[in-house]
Amino acid sequence: MNKVKFYSFVLLFVGFFISSCISNITLVENNKSNYKIIIPANATEIEQRSADELKKYLAEISNAEIEIVSDSEEESEFEISIGNTNRLNDLGVNVNNLEEDGYSIKTKNNKIFILGGNVKGTLYGVYTFLDNFLNVKMYAPGVYDVPKQSDVIIPKIDLTEIPIIKYRELHIPSARLSQEFCDWHKIHHPSVREREYGSFVHTFQHLIPPEKYFDKHPEYFSEINGIRIPDQQLCLSNPEVYDVVLENLKKQMEEKPEAIVWDVSQNDNFGNCMCESCAKADSIYQSPSGLMIEFVNKIAREFPENTISTLAYQYTRKAPVGIKPEPNVMVVLCTIECDRSKPIADNQNDLFNRDIKEWSALTDNIKIWDYVVQFSCYTNPFPNFHVLQPNIKLFVDHGVKSLFEQGSGNSWSDMHELKAYVLAKLMWNPNADVNKIINEFIYGYYGKAAQYIIQYFEIRQSAVQNSNDGLIIYGYPRTGINSYLTPALLMEYTQIFDKAEQSVIDDPKYLERVRAARIPLEYAILEIAKLNVNDDLRIFIPNENDFDVNKKMIERLDFFVSNANITGIERIHERGLSPDEYNSQMQKYFREGMIIHKGYKKNIEILSDIHPNYTANGATTLTDGITGEANYFFNWLGFEANEFEAIVDLNESMDISSIRTNFLQEVKSWIWLPKSVEYYISNNGINFTKIGEVKRRTKETQTGIFTESFSLSLKNKKARYVKVKTNSLIYCPVWHIGHNHGNGKAFIFIDEIIVE
Repeated sequence: MNKVKFYSFVLLFVGFFISSCISNITLVENNKSNYKIIIPANATEIEQRSADELKKYLAEISNAEIEIVSDSEEESEFEISIGNTNRLNDLGVNVNNLEEDGYSIKTKNNKIFILGGNVKGTLYGVYTFLDNFLNVKMYAPGVYDVPKQSDVIIPKIDLTEIPIIKYRELHIPSARLSQEFCDWHKIHHPSVREREYGSFVHTFQHLIPPEKYFDKHPEYFSEINGIRIPDQQLCLSNPEVYDVVLENLKKQMEEKPEAIVWDVSQNDNFGNCMCESCAKADSIYQSPSGLMIEFVNKIAREFPENTISTLAYQYTRKAPVGIKPEPNVMVVLCTIECDRSKPIADNQNDLFNRDIKEWSALTDNIKIWDYVVQFSCYTNPFPNFHVLQPNIKLFVDHGVKSLFEQGSGNSWSDMHELKAYVLAKLMWNPNADVNKIINEFIYGYYGKAAQYIIQYFEIRQSAVQNSNDGLIIYGYPRTGINSYLTPALLMEYTQIFDKAEQSVIDDPKYLERVRAARIPLEYAILEIAKLNVNDDLRIFIPNENDFDVNKKMIERLDFFVSNANITGIERIHERGLSPDEYNSQMQKYFREGMIIHKGYKKNIEILSDIHPNYTANGATTLTDGITGEANYFFNWLGFEANEFEAIVDLNESMDISSIRTNFLQEVKSWIWLPKSVEYYISNNGINFTKIGEVKRRTKETQTGIFTESFSLSLKNKKARYVKVKTNSLIYCPVWHIGHNHGNGKAFIFIDEIIVE
């Protein structure tokens, strides 16, 4: 398993040792060359393209025009042989041993040979020759560094590389949007998958669409708490489900006969069937993945010439006991829950270590689906670079041959250009010098500002590594406030970027890149400033009777929006939200985000236990005047399986015209509005009188994320103390998947008790 077929290190050493003993090869001298590029008489499209690319870049470097000719011409002393030419007889290289995309670059006497496997190996060899030996760099689509020189001299070379990871796909803009970037960096463009795959993950909903089948056959779908649910999973123990899936899959295959891989996998949620038969199978296999593999194995045996892929994801991530996947079943193992603050292998509390070990003991046909972006905030700093290499090494150590790195897709995200550059090189060679790669990119991409970008990069990486706060893919700026986004660090980052901008102020190309790199910092500052942390980090500045909006934050918002639009950012997070939409939200927040009321800054006693993950600023959160947004991570207090009860002391008895509380609902996160909110008043803080109860207006089944106000208007009421008490769901409703998953406990979230 650990015998990695990656030969470059020994061979590079041998090659450069020889070069110290034997004279170098002069390809171009004084802008002229005696060389010809040789291709096979019946050259493939890739061989022809490889020769064209080499000719183009040699001309860009030196202005030397090198002719491309067929190997049917008489052999000469100065040749660059590209592909499977007839010049290879005495070279000692068998093209068939280079697999699909391996390559060899060799020199012999004054000749250079670049050849590769039968897919793109030769092209990869040419790009490696340009990158490694002629110092031509491609940092991002359309961003090249081509050195200009009149003489082109190379050392003697003996380099062969065959990657251990056979399929390498990056779901990041550089790779998604540029075939040339993928080819240069030796990764697979998504068009390869789109050609070879007939279907791709979360396919239950397409194999048995609920809108077509549920009314007549509810038994095909998950039973949860005795109720069949149409939009969760399938009942895999039902023989008819297998028959329908098989029939519909055959129809799909007829529509795309050229496809090799077909997916049969769970939908993108929980909700696996808990009927008696499915539950029995889960118990026998000690994981819901067992019944999934049993089901998929039956499908796979029907199509021995195809690969049938399925997910080991969320509730199926744990490997089963007592069953193995068929050889043509590909298990797509997902890392979605992992903490990105430390390498997976270093975190023994991370059950992924157990899962990859157990799955690799069952099959060698594993594809890893890894996650390298913060989905909830593409425009938030996300310093996970230190885990990229060790995690890839972990995958390889367990025999993984296929890797899908999910970033922000076609959307812009924090340092995505650098991330694509680093990941592409690590996917080709997991043992590459990652620090060298990072520095190479930053110095090439940011010009004179590189020293400052490196400083910013290293400080935030170090802060994450030295913290125990974790780094999750569904976090927000506030979740980094005690680690890499502390108030002090945010100010330090600001000073660094001020210097970085000044260093390239006269170079628009580099200035635009520096300002793009700064966008996540400005976003983080705006979001954290909503908490009114200190004088430098606050949206609202108190005055004698009210508050003013901090002009510096208005300026930061202007910078963020204008530069986000210049950079082409279309969405701030996975679900959307354009920079202009964010601007509208912030303008509304400037107007409504702070409320001065009679309970503002008053003492409050919370009589319920706040959940440790959702403490915001503690009890004072509810009287700080700051309202929450449609995001339970920001300025909301969370309570799990617990009624909320609190008492606000107004310091003196006063007239009260209304009491209002805001609660949040997001059922997919197990958060519900309370069924009702009760309000009480008192003048001594001991004896309370109930003055009203406000019931929820929205149904508990309502999806999405939203807030609702529970407002009680009063007449002729005077009191010193106000008590608020909820009547809530303690456990998830029986129709909800959470009812029988985990502890089944429901949450309520409150942001402010407003007394007027």
